[in-house]
Amino acid sequence: MAFTALAAGVSGLQAFTEGVGVIADNITNVNTIGYKESRSRFSTLVTETSAISSYSPGGVRSFTETLVRKQGLLQPSSSTTDLSIDGAGFFVVRLGDDANDTAGEYLFTRAGNFTQDSEGFFKNTAGLYLMGWPVDTTGAIPSNQNDLTELVPINIDNLNGFGEATANVSLRANLQSSTAINAALTGAANDISSGTAIADFETNVQIFDSQGGSHTVVIAAAKSGANTWHYELIFDDPTELNAVSHPDSMVGYGTLSFNPDGTLDLASTTLNNTAGTPITLPDGQLDFTYDNTLSILDTAAVSFDFGAQDEADGFSQFDSLSTLISSSSDGAQFGNVNGIAIGEDGDVTALFDNGLTLTVFKLPVATFPNADGLARRQGNAYGVSDLSGSFALQTAGNGGGGTVSPNSLEMSTVDLSNEFSELIKVQRAFSASSKIITTSDEILEELVRLI
Repeated sequence: MAFTALAAGVSGLQAFTEGVGVIADNITNVNTIGYKESRSRFSTLVTETSAISSYSPGGVRSFTETLVRKQGLLQPSSSTTDLSIDGAGFFVVRLGDDANDTAGEYLFTRAGNFTQDSEGFFKNTAGLYLMGWPVDTTGAIPSNQNDLTELVPINIDNLNGFGEATANVSLRANLQSSTAINAALTGAANDISSGTAIADFETNVQIFDSQGGSHTVVIAAAKSGANTWHYELIFDDPTELNAVSHPDSMVGYGTLSFNPDGTLDLASTTLNNTAGTPITLPDGQLDFTYDNTLSILDTAAVSFDFGAQDEADGFSQFDSLSTLISSSSDGAQFGNVNGIAIGEDGDVTALFDNGLTLTVFKLPVATFPNADGLARRQGNAYGVSDLSGSFALQTAGNGGGGTVSPNSLEMSTVDLSNEFSELIKVQRAFSASSKIITTSDEILEELVRLI
């Protein structure tokens, strides 16, 4: 019996030593951003006996449980790249020697104290790279959200001088109804651009190529009949167009038709490319095919919106002076990046020195069926385990994921007062277990004296 009691005391020393280690870890990480406290849980070791008149002591063993689900206090921060998650979920990060190390392990963390490194990539204090979905020009993210290989390291410095090609142009303009029919028109597609006829109305819109270069498209019109106008779209730089497919720098032409009340007759209005192929209005696209020698420029497809059927919200024909009322086009030359903004929805927006903004990434929020079952990793991060279940990458605020809280950090969940009280309890239990050992030793010593 003394030997089994001695073993029980030893198991107590082992278990409570581990308990002290857990508490020490908590206390030393009281100021660690996003740290989740751990708790020692104790379980009995039972030695079964067949006789009810005797008892055989077993002992105790300890288990460590990390309370990953527990939400820490969100503390305001002055840094725009300090992030926290309000609710469930984790930032996705990658471990690697550099940002291009695609073989690095993907991890999950609540430690959102990110700063830029010398190459412009965002890393937290543990050196883990912040990952996000790239956003295309329409604002869409990859369709397979749970594919980690679709994520890329966040970096906005490579956007300096970035350009976005124009895709949409809309116009509001009035063509004076009392204008005489232009007798110089011959019916050729390029009557105006070739100089055969002088335009009765002319305006221009600014568009941008894929490198942010600025160009002008001239919109020229001449009255060709009752309630009809011949118009042409003319590019400003003939050296950037294929001269065969775009004679006289023309990129499109057609006929504008109007109802007797001056509103647009869209059904009778035509738009053709330079090959004479009709394009459906108002959602048609004109393909500006740049010269092959300028292969650094993407082919630009620009959609011109002339207005709605039987409306005067685009082109109209009233007996007032021909004039451009308004025009708008997308695309831009963004200039140099001078800042970043991150929204609650996880949108990462680059701020440019010319006042423009562009959303370039979206941060995913990873959720787990059992977050407390995640495996602990270096740098206050976690890895997937059998107990945690598989991850699901959600957009912030959806699918059970929390929202991103910019300009804030999640504090450690450690409560010092509770840790010190637990430390006293474990210390007393350790002392009691050591007393079991000394008492068992005295019993064994007495037994030896009987020999």
